[in-house]
Amino acid sequence: MQENKNVQNDASREQSLEEMSEILRVRREKLEELKSTGKNPFTITTYERTTTAKEIVDNFETMEGQEVAIAGRMMSCRKMGKASFLDVRDASGRIQIYARLDGVGEENYKEFKKWDIGDIIGVEGTAFRTQKGEISVKASALKLLSKSLQPLPEKWHGLKDTELRYRQRYVDLIVNPDVKDTFVKRSMIIREIRNYLDSRGYLEVETPVLHTQAGGASARPFITHHNALDIDMYLRIALELHLKRLIVGGFDKVYEIGRVFRNEGIDVRHNPEFTLLELYEAYTDYHGMMDLCENLIRHVAKAVLGSAQICYNGIEIDLEKPFERLSMVDAVKKYADVDFSTVKTLEEARALAKEHHVEYEEHHLKGDILNLFFEQFVEEKLVQPTFLMDHPVEISPLAKRKPEDPDYTERFELFIVGREHANAFSELNDPIDQRSRFERQAQLKAAGDEEACDIDNDFINALEYGMPPTGGIGIGIDRLIMLLTDSYSIRDVLLFPTMKPLRQAGKEEDEE
Repeated sequence: MQENKNVQNDASREQSLEEMSEILRVRREKLEELKSTGKNPFTITTYERTTTAKEIVDNFETMEGQEVAIAGRMMSCRKMGKASFLDVRDASGRIQIYARLDGVGEENYKEFKKWDIGDIIGVEGTAFRTQKGEISVKASALKLLSKSLQPLPEKWHGLKDTELRYRQRYVDLIVNPDVKDTFVKRSMIIREIRNYLDSRGYLEVETPVLHTQAGGASARPFITHHNALDIDMYLRIALELHLKRLIVGGFDKVYEIGRVFRNEGIDVRHNPEFTLLELYEAYTDYHGMMDLCENLIRHVAKAVLGSAQICYNGIEIDLEKPFERLSMVDAVKKYADVDFSTVKTLEEARALAKEHHVEYEEHHLKGDILNLFFEQFVEEKLVQPTFLMDHPVEISPLAKRKPEDPDYTERFELFIVGREHANAFSELNDPIDQRSRFERQAQLKAAGDEEACDIDNDFINALEYGMPPTGGIGIGIDRLIMLLTDSYSIRDVLLFPTMKPLRQAGKEEDEE
């Protein structure tokens, strides 16, 4: 049965390839004909436009009857004897073009009828409204500006096509206007983040992408080699340690929006390279970071979407209400009915884990097990914006301990729709405590934990010069954009997500 199915698939694939081959051949023949008559469109270097499709539609009352010149991609065409209607889409949107033989001239109309869907054209004419009421341009001249040698897809949906959309984002943007809108919003969101921080005295800075050791987060790094120095280097996994060096150096408020790289799995929430915002402010703590985070996200939603009430995957999310603040201990008590405030020893924590079927590893301490309870019983339930606070010190190597309870730290994570969107601390500025926590991370790394960080002696040296009390936060830009654009997968908000090589992906599909 499977063999017959494979034969049918092979036959269908061969037929599709033959049909595609014929289309490609015809388009190339048309190009050769243009070249032979001295009208090679690829020699054109410029075209003077006077307006855009959107401007004509939005300002039609004042532009009606005016001469206009636009350029864009021909997305559809209904060619008739002496008159044709075609849709042209430029960066601003689409507009209908009405082309008549007696309007553009016999020679121009004859050339136009040989053009293909996907070709990029220039149109001169007048803005007018058709009898059916559609705002259009009545063409007086048409010009082929670039030839499309590949046909646009007629259907662009389904699982396999979704994979192709990510690989060929340029085609996705051509045929799916809503995709383009997502990336326009992405740009607006990042711009508004900058506007918000700049207006509050934060200084945007740039720090190195290549590091001599991985640090600032628990993550497996990408390793590369610097030939001139003959040393291995790491693509940064976080922005934190260099930014805090700047606080030591005397800057009060700094931020960076940049790519970071983590050599980990790929799923709907994770891509090996992603965009991170990190900011640090002297003389504040994690409560100050909570206020900033809440106000920043609320401001961006209103500025870009016009409202702080949004919908994600059918769930109404209210960003206008004050975000809930809940400690990790209280969250586990609320959702798992387990009170870690009464747990005093590692043995007690392990017994609770076994009782509730929470799997742990031998090196996990009491705080690690509390975090495992949170991940298993709580995380997905934090749908409305919630600041999850006061993490155990074992999982927070860069956060300041709570003075009244040194087993826990002044740290929070922001959860919305069951996903982490931000991570923040009252930053640890005690160099002695910092070294001891780095040493524990180094022990974990030596034991095989590839996500544990190294001891950064230069960062400890910086702390020894004195860092003021400081609040810091990291916000995952891609996840925030997913939330504000109602996008299911991180790949939907990355123009060019990481993909397997096509040959390898195709081979795996065949094997399946």
